[in-house]
Amino acid sequence: MSSDIEINDTEITKNQNEFAKWIEEAIDKGYFKHYEYEYFNNIQEIGSGGFGKVYRVKWKNSDKFLALKSFYNFDNVTIKEIVRELKLQRDIQFHDNVIKFYGLTKLESESNAAQLKNYMFVMEYANDGSLQNYLKKNFNTLTWDDKCKLAYQLASAVSCLHNEEIVHRDLHSGNVLIHQKTIKLADFGLSRRIGETSKNQSKIFGMIPYVDPIRFGKQKNNNSLNKKSDVYSIGVLLWEISSGQQPFYVQDEHYDLDLAIEILQGRREKPIPGTPIDYIKIYTECWHENPDNRPTINQVVDRLNAIITKTGVMTEITEQYQIDDHESISVFNSSGSLTKINSLPGELSNFIENFNNLDTREIETTMPTSFSEDINKIMEFIAKIINEGKEPKLRKLYILNYFDGYYINSGEAYNFLLDNQNNPNSIFLLGYFNSLGVGTSVNYEKAFNCFTNDLVKDYILASYCIGLCYLHGYGTNKNEKLAFKFIEKSANKNFAAGQMSIGSCYFNGIGVKKSSKMAVNWYTKAADNGNIMAKYNLGLSYLNGSGVDKDYIKAFELFGQSAEGGYSGGILMLGYCYDNGIGISISKQKAFELYQKAANLENNVAQYNLARMYKIGEGITEDIGRAIHWYRKSVENGNKKAQNKLERISKIKNIKSDSCKIN
Repeated sequence: MSSDIEINDTEITKNQNEFAKWIEEAIDKGYFKHYEYEYFNNIQEIGSGGFGKVYRVKWKNSDKFLALKSFYNFDNVTIKEIVRELKLQRDIQFHDNVIKFYGLTKLESESNAAQLKNYMFVMEYANDGSLQNYLKKNFNTLTWDDKCKLAYQLASAVSCLHNEEIVHRDLHSGNVLIHQKTIKLADFGLSRRIGETSKNQSKIFGMIPYVDPIRFGKQKNNNSLNKKSDVYSIGVLLWEISSGQQPFYVQDEHYDLDLAIEILQGRREKPIPGTPIDYIKIYTECWHENPDNRPTINQVVDRLNAIITKTGVMTEITEQYQIDDHESISVFNSSGSLTKINSLPGELSNFIENFNNLDTREIETTMPTSFSEDINKIMEFIAKIINEGKEPKLRKLYILNYFDGYYINSGEAYNFLLDNQNNPNSIFLLGYFNSLGVGTSVNYEKAFNCFTNDLVKDYILASYCIGLCYLHGYGTNKNEKLAFKFIEKSANKNFAAGQMSIGSCYFNGIGVKKSSKMAVNWYTKAADNGNIMAKYNLGLSYLNGSGVDKDYIKAFELFGQSAEGGYSGGILMLGYCYDNGIGISISKQKAFELYQKAANLENNVAQYNLARMYKIGEGITEDIGRAIHWYRKSVENGNKKAQNKLERISKIKNIKSDSCKIN
């Protein structure tokens, strides 16, 4: 380990020396102007970020303010990105909406490393601060003309970058500046690129609303962020300019992975009443989930310019404009039947639970302290999402996005766990990764072997997972009695997921005699402990009068709580209540919105409902093509009933197509 560090330090020192020579040569050749630091005065720190600090200064006897941008560290990544930024700053100096780069200055020091660290950018100073703060202070005095001009200037600045084949990748209201009521783009993504070497989660999560959702998807990678990703960010910023608020802002709450998942599923901010419809259309197209359906930045510029130059009064909306991110508008389930949903999901990933209840054993380990802390945080995070009952199909994505936030490579983490199998946390986590396919391919046999390891098998969470392995035959033979035994062991220790699952065992007669009343008893305990899957199951019990007296209002409340937590079953059933007036007045629009949301979470019943309504055209223009799409999705997700519908509707489409042919 120490030899690796020595090599890295040597390489960094070498690169630092080369970078220092590069800067001196660039200054000597006149590429960059050099400012003597001693002539700056009235120095005041005005901001900081992942890269370093920013100071407001005056030059000599002038009354003009300038800005100095410093850097915390000069490792290889920082050096590379600063060189890139310097070249870009030199190339994009002509645009009025880009902060001007004047040159470089430095504090003198004896060592080369210290001299390098003391280099600072000399920049134009923006007297009104960030766009975010400017809107907070001045929004009530801004006219729609002012807002449209700000939006146009912002889009124009990004257009300048794109025309030079520069992708920013880090657009948000904190690094867009205002100088004398004019937009000034602060940097070209330098803060983000340097910040990728940091593990400050709060700063990373703080940018979530502005980041293209493809960054959160299964195929995410840094190269996936392109010009259309900048367009997505522009869409969010245009909404922020129109509202004066940060997107999805809730006082005293921070952005988190839940929001990232919701945005990936299609959640967007709603337009503010009084917003010009043409303006709304621009930013809703910019944040379309499919990058191919987003406009180019030059198209955005042209359309904003058209709004500004349009004569007469701009058209305004008089009521809340409903955003339609997924093409459907009002598809509802009009049938009175309720399709049952398996209350014991069949994936092992559904049932990994709170590790906080486990007894910690003092065992010698070869783990470095820093990564030991990472392992503990990973365990806590996994415990949290499972204990809350987050959407089972998305749990792997939750974890990968968590890794992304901490810049943890899943493959490297997996290999580290392999090398530290004398530590209980590592043993269990290795089993969990194998059950889910994190950093490796799915291997239930390895997972089962880890869960039954002598060092962890008596832990609550491990006992629970062993029970699930017996239940589904993961890495061992199916045995319902053993499944019930191990799951019950965790449930009796107030383990929420265990309580929910043991309730399902009673409901379905798995390893125990069927008892709806016992099912309700365990569902209630799990729901009281905050498990949203249990709230869904308990809601079904109240809806159907299974093990408890029918209570539609109680069912509606429980489905609402489950839906609020993001569980697709709860979302579906809340839509069902609105659709059929169960515990609430009928609202077809609300029902559709909820069905659509659940369908986007791959809920096959919701997908079936959407398909059926497209077929009959209730609340929406009949669209056989969309009906076929959703029936097919429902079939792909295991809904056998949808297969017959798909075959029949496909025949109808073929008949209609044949009747339109000209012989």
